[in-house]
Amino acid sequence: MTGLAINTTGLVHIYRSQGHDVAALSGIGISVRPGELVGLLGPSGAGKSTLLQLCGGLLTPSAGRLQIGEHHIATMTEVELDRMRAGDVGIVLQGAGRNLVPYLNPEDNVRYAQRAAVRGRTLPAPREVLELVGLSNQARVPLDRLTPGQIQLCAVAVGIATYPGLLLADEPTSQLDHRARDEVLAAISTVNKATGMTVLLITHDPEVAAVLPRTITIKDGRIASEGRSGEEFAVVATDGSLPLPPHVAELLPPGTLLRVTTEDGEVRLTLVEQEDET
Repeated sequence: MTGLAINTTGLVHIYRSQGHDVAALSGIGISVRPGELVGLLGPSGAGKSTLLQLCGGLLTPSAGRLQIGEHHIATMTEVELDRMRAGDVGIVLQGAGRNLVPYLNPEDNVRYAQRAAVRGRTLPAPREVLELVGLSNQARVPLDRLTPGQIQLCAVAVGIATYPGLLLADEPTSQLDHRARDEVLAAISTVNKATGMTVLLITHDPEVAAVLPRTITIKDGRIASEGRSGEEFAVVATDGSLPLPPHVAELLPPGTLLRVTTEDGEVRLTLVEQEDET
């Protein structure tokens, strides 16, 4: 299996709210390599879920470019988007139950999810999928007898039922205790490493974010910062602008002047004191 890359340039999504146009995303530019495991962070309403839904073809970009592997989302028909989701992109919606047929056991849920796959595509055995997420011993157990963590693992199994190149997961650990959260996160990491599947997941949990190899923080519809293994960095946007990480931006009110200098290949930002301005 080969993971799918994600590439966006100037990505914009506008929706209508109470008679007004609202920009959920304002010129997002990101690049995710095949096989990466990336977390999306940011406050509620920042645009994380919008970006995830755009990547899954559930929403259409208002402007800009969005490419998932060889799929150009903005120009695809509904039939083409359905085909992409049936095989190349797996989606785990927030709330495990939304991803499952309640009267089917885990094995039958995975089998049901595979029904939409493109004819001729080689599919893994449902038991193989369940084993990958650590649920093989519960394959035939009714959902109402599973723990919340096991139900979430089942939702992940449904999301990867066709072994897609990209898994999109919206808050897969948000409603779990710490032990179940860690089990689900470990299963997603195993899926990523064992298959090479690209994974993009939303989380509000700083403990989850700290263990992810890469994070992207979105604020007010723009990229605010990126993280690598718990360390946060500012990111130069495609237009040359430099949004500051949230913890730094809180210290610098709008209108603050910063002097930008370069020396020996290093770029330095220096706060301009008030007396320097006169």
